Amino acid sequence: MTTTTAAKKWYVLKVQSSREDAIRKALVLRIKSSGLEESFGQISIPSESVSEIKQGQKRITERKTYPGYIIVEMALSEDSMSLVRETPGVGDFVGPRTKPTPLLEREVEKLKGDMERPKEAPRLRISFKKGDSVKIKDGPFENFEGILDEVFEQKGIVRVIVTIFGRPTPVELEYWQVEPM
Repeated sequence: MTTTTAAKKWYVLKVQSSREDAIRKALVLRIKSSGLEESFGQISIPSESVSEIKQGQKRITERKTYPGYIIVEMALSEDSMSLVRETPGVGDFVGPRTKPTPLLEREVEKLKGDMERPKEAPRLRISFKKGDSVKIKDGPFENFEGILDEVFEQKGIVRVIVTIFGRPTPVELEYWQVEPM
């Protein structure tokens, strides 16, 4: 095996979707067993924390930002490329087959920033959109039906138009207080 003195850069790998974690683990094991640790740096799966309510329970889940992709920091050599390409589940590098294209520095910084930001405050995932028919399941308007007028995702609030005394009236509620019809 040849050793390399090339600088490590970030590359994007196409992998089987929904198997990113298993493929990352397999790649790490292959790197250790081959003795090429000095050619590799971090191996990341870009993801973000998402807060959602299911069955009345608030849950924070990890959602892959780019399903089917893993980013790898590595020094490009024939040995390192072969090791990555021969890992089960890895499709190939993004870019030309003969010489993979590294990410630009600003792209790497953006990915790192995106991965660090969600750990501070999970992003709400509201599965409603304007025009959806909803039923209010909590609060003073419980059991009223209405049409979703607007979603304020940053605040976790939805505006629902309900009919009260024969007149359409906008009501602002927290997103978990309504359910789809």
